[in-house]
Amino acid sequence: MNITILVKQVPDTTEMKIDSVTGTLIRTGVPSIINPDDLAGLEVALQLKDQHGATLTVITMGPPQAEGMLREILGRGVDEAVLLSDAKFAGADTWATSTTLAAYLRQHPADLILAGRQAIDGDTAQVGPQVAEKLGLPQVTYVEGILGLEGKTLRVLKAYEDVSEELEVDLPALITTLSTMNTPRLMNVRDAWTAEEKPLKKITFADLNLAENEVGLKGSPTQVRKTFTRTLPPAALKTDLSTEEAATLIVDLLVPYLEA
Repeated sequence: MNITILVKQVPDTTEMKIDSVTGTLIRTGVPSIINPDDLAGLEVALQLKDQHGATLTVITMGPPQAEGMLREILGRGVDEAVLLSDAKFAGADTWATSTTLAAYLRQHPADLILAGRQAIDGDTAQVGPQVAEKLGLPQVTYVEGILGLEGKTLRVLKAYEDVSEELEVDLPALITTLSTMNTPRLMNVRDAWTAEEKPLKKITFADLNLAENEVGLKGSPTQVRKTFTRTLPPAALKTDLSTEEAATLIVDLLVPYLEA
């Protein structure tokens, strides 16, 4: 079985700041991490490999420095890594990103594609489902558990706001994973030692059967024009009153609005 895991290197949003002049994210000096939902998908793939045997490939689209993240993931037990990196990919929204990823996956199909539910720097939850649609694959989103694999049928637990649902999906398929579904393993000594020797393929625009107006900023129907930090309201008036006094105060405050 061939399993592909889609991952993204994201800024640690707990340390993120906004440039008050340009309204853009300040990334300088902010550490990058592996997107948490993607790490859950990585652990799912490693568990399936342990239980059933599989070849695992991790794919990311990003700048050249994302190679370091891929090497770390190879050190966790993945077999090979792919970095889609090209200046023409820059500025991509979710549509252009999924178009690029789908173009590569169309050339290198997998039995199962795992993607995190969403990235913490965008919170759109769109890339995984868009990739599935462009590849014509069945998909299950918001997966919080893997219940079993029997032949070509994967049983999963899908999370809703207040209930969960058991579902079956026939492979090949794509699922998106929640960070709360498992605890990702760390690198082990053997895989960490051989991580530099494992294959890491670098893919550019020229390797994909795409037009320039399909990728990057040119292929993005949506663009962020401005970002801003919401202004906090002034501190509310706090008083310590008896029930009767509080009721009187509330009436006094509401009367002017009722008379207006």
